[in-house]
Amino acid sequence: MGVSNDEFRAAMSRLAAGVVLVTAHDSDHGPRGEDVGMTATAFLSVSLDPPLVLVSLRCGSRMDDLLAEQPLWGVSLLSESQRHIAGRFAMKGRISDRLLFEDIPYSRGEASGAPLVGGALATLECRTEQRVEAGDHTLAIGRVLTASLPSAEGGPLTYFRGRYRQLG
Repeated sequence: MGVSNDEFRAAMSRLAAGVVLVTAHDSDHGPRGEDVGMTATAFLSVSLDPPLVLVSLRCGSRMDDLLAEQPLWGVSLLSESQRHIAGRFAMKGRISDRLLFEDIPYSRGEASGAPLVGGALATLECRTEQRVEAGDHTLAIGRVLTASLPSAEGGPLTYFRGRYRQLG
């Protein structure tokens, strides 16, 4: 007995999830490097001591390939007013991320060099501690190096039944 991809996807769409932007700086990509970003809903806290988080990366994605080579990355927990950012970085098959960051306010993390989105509810900088292959995804477990709360405004952006949502 097995479950089909469609059945599994439909069941999991009923699990509400917070939306984050995972970012990293690819210093090997040209003279100034390139910033890379991806929207994720499979992100969670793993441990308080030491502070660890986990993100699920599609095998062969640009972020999976980059984090296999370099261990530093950032996470911006998006607010309900940042739906456009989530949608922009959820696009599949793009060749370059360069233009995606163009009009988004961000600061560069001091520990990771990754872009951290301005106005996010919280930002984290991480260093990969472990990578675990799990089916068609890689689970990247990162030690949290920095944590900040840039914005106290608004609620979290969530994803439920295939759409971005707001609480309330």
